[in-house]
Amino acid sequence: MEQLNHQLFSWINATPDSPAWLLAFATFLARDLIAIVPLLIVGLWLWGRPDTIDQQRELACKALIALCFAMASTTSISMLFPHARPFVEGFGYTFLHHAPDDSFPSDHGTAIFTFALAFLCWHRVWSGLVLMVIATGIAWSRVYLGVHWPLDMVGGFLVGGVGCLFAQLVWNLFGPFLSPQLARLYRFCFAVPIRKGWTRH
Repeated sequence: MEQLNHQLFSWINATPDSPAWLLAFATFLARDLIAIVPLLIVGLWLWGRPDTIDQQRELACKALIALCFAMASTTSISMLFPHARPFVEGFGYTFLHHAPDDSFPSDHGTAIFTFALAFLCWHRVWSGLVLMVIATGIAWSRVYLGVHWPLDMVGGFLVGGVGCLFAQLVWNLFGPFLSPQLARLYRFCFAVPIRKGWTRH
């Protein structure tokens, strides 16, 4: 498995001869595009059509539960099965500064794949596929820039799938109780923006 990991990394990893524009694009994907996750969760909760806002908020809740479970899982896996990053092993080339912590599974990969899978499971196929393309781009960029191994991203995808399964189980058990409580808390905290029409009731 390690041999496959190294071979795939060698095929994907950038070199000093790689185009500057491609390195800049990969850096944007690897460092900045992950912001789509919190922005979409907030957007799903605050804005939408009256006939879809309840479904959007349910999706936001499930996605957040899945993310919390998935990120906690990555932390546990990293502690139980530590794996050095490519630049720590002195393998390949690195074009993005990163702390020399454990690499498997990827935090970025886990977060974005969890989010993409959440949309595939609970929203629309087209939106899930768009996010899956974005997730694949982020996964590629972090390998391309030398801060992750390819199998770190595979691990993130698998953990994201388990996170979505966990979120659905939690929602089946506690959703009818959690949903009105969260709505009540939101209306209390956002009373002014709701009254002014800045956010949906």
